[in-house]
Amino acid sequence: MKAGIHPKYVESTVTCACGNSWQTRSTRPTLRTDLCNVCHPFYTGEQRIVDTAGQVERFMKKMENAAVSSGKPSKRQARLAARAAEIDSQKRRPDGEGDGAAEVETAETEA
Repeated sequence: MKAGIHPKYVESTVTCACGNSWQTRSTRPTLRTDLCNVCHPFYTGEQRIVDTAGQVERFMKKMENAAVSSGKPSKRQARLAARAAEIDSQKRRPDGEGDGAAEVETAETEA
């Protein structure tokens, strides 16, 4: 190792926002953290939602709206259904004003 290019590696105290602290080694003598293994929801089993700028409320509102309108098709599904109905009606026209695809299909089946 070259001398003088590496930072000092010292005993460090890590302090969590919940008050838990422990000793480790780091290049800094003190470290602060928001979550640790004592207070993290994954390890504690409790469900705690940390809200940042109302994101949780917006998400919950979206989920409620989706539950209410679950029987109603989305805009895309409505457009696709309308287009399918239009194509189906063009294929069934007796006056031959369709797109020609139905005529080709019937000609192939007759031959």
